[in-house]
Amino acid sequence: MVTPPAFSGHFSGPDLCRLEAHAVVDLLKRRKVSPQEVLDAAFTRIAQVEPVVNAMPTLCRDRAETAAAALDDSMKDHPGWLAGLPIGIKDLTPVQGVRTTFGTLGLADNIPDQSDPLVTRIEARGGLVVGKTNTPEMGAGANTFNDVFGRTLNAWDTSLNAAGSSGGAAVGLATGEVWLSHGSDHGGSLRTPAAYAGIVGLRPSPGVAASSAEAGFITEGQQGPMARTVRDCALFLDTMAGFQPGIPSSYPAPETPYQQAVIEATQQVRIGFAPDLNGFSQVEPVIDAALRAALALVEKNGGVVVEACPQLPDLERTYHILRGIGHATAFKRAPDSLTRHFKSTLAQNAAFGNALTMDDITDANLNRTTIFNNMARFMMDFDVLACPTVGNMPKAVELEWVNEVNGVKLGNYMDWLRFAFLATTAGLPAISVPVGLSDDGIPIGMQLIGPPRGEAKLLAVARAVEMAVGGPFGPIDPVVKGG
Repeated sequence: MVTPPAFSGHFSGPDLCRLEAHAVVDLLKRRKVSPQEVLDAAFTRIAQVEPVVNAMPTLCRDRAETAAAALDDSMKDHPGWLAGLPIGIKDLTPVQGVRTTFGTLGLADNIPDQSDPLVTRIEARGGLVVGKTNTPEMGAGANTFNDVFGRTLNAWDTSLNAAGSSGGAAVGLATGEVWLSHGSDHGGSLRTPAAYAGIVGLRPSPGVAASSAEAGFITEGQQGPMARTVRDCALFLDTMAGFQPGIPSSYPAPETPYQQAVIEATQQVRIGFAPDLNGFSQVEPVIDAALRAALALVEKNGGVVVEACPQLPDLERTYHILRGIGHATAFKRAPDSLTRHFKSTLAQNAAFGNALTMDDITDANLNRTTIFNNMARFMMDFDVLACPTVGNMPKAVELEWVNEVNGVKLGNYMDWLRFAFLATTAGLPAISVPVGLSDDGIPIGMQLIGPPRGEAKLLAVARAVEMAVGGPFGPIDPVVKGG
């Protein structure tokens, strides 16, 4: 049995923290509440839940209050204007004057002297950074733990994995610490935590939410918005979007705000459903059942769902080669003072990349183009491709990576994340939307993959799914289980 997300869990935080982000922004714009009042609500909630979940281990209240007092509303007419809304920034992205560790001991005391351009843009558009959200070391791995801050726990059951690498961001949203939180994604790093937290996470097309990187022409890792609702996710994407001339992949914001697509969303959608991507990944029955039940509701409300999937030749190998290139490049000039602390899986990623041959690299580039072309043709018949966000429910928090799904043994620490590979490899936008709860009260997410540069359409379909299943979830008090 799967419960739809029309769910009101126990929540003991400030009333402001219950509201959706766009509603709080509206109150701020109309001066019904002040930025200081909203900050007070956020820090009250953070103090209540942080000792339990460890989602946002680094706080910067003084900095946030200073920014609130100096808030410049010259961009108040911008569609992404946040008007003094508190947000979280993932601990892989520099914030000026705020400890930014990347989850690794080699940077445990790192205090950046300037912010990433994406953070600068968010702050210029009225976002108040209240802290840094926890992440696995250098963002590698889908269980949020590191030797600097320890583990982040799943809000719905603290004995379980919160996923990663944007695990802190997802848990902070689920527990009501903030209304919006920044994430990043390569192998599902914001999609999988979103699914496990019962929130929404969007991985945009390359360059839509551009951030700085030493290897600026590598586009598999992208920044993106996370929120409790599809509309709030669109709001935060409007905040993040815009051309940044100093970033090679940067892409202009659309003339029509992303939020408008959500506001105007209808149930008349056409969805291609690939329950296991042509046998590419294992799926637990509870997840398969939840997605089928949700899509049946979409059909009941006027949508069309067809079980179909394009051909995806050599997707797994292609993804891993691209990932290997990225890791080899990222750490090419890294000092030993940094790399000597790396956990084994992180070191293995770099070693794999360094061992690639030119044939490997050329094959990957050709294969990803074939996969993209097949997906582009598929999207001529469908608005989105739907599939699981992840094939298994969260496991024990102590388990670094899932080594078995549906009785199938897995040999690589990335194998359980295969559903994330397609959007990354093809450079397509993808979103995870909660569609229900399992019998034991754990959220289940559906992944929707959109057409090239199709964020607006993707968000509209995501809203249609959200409406069909009775979502979204509200914030909850952490459900404490285990030792």
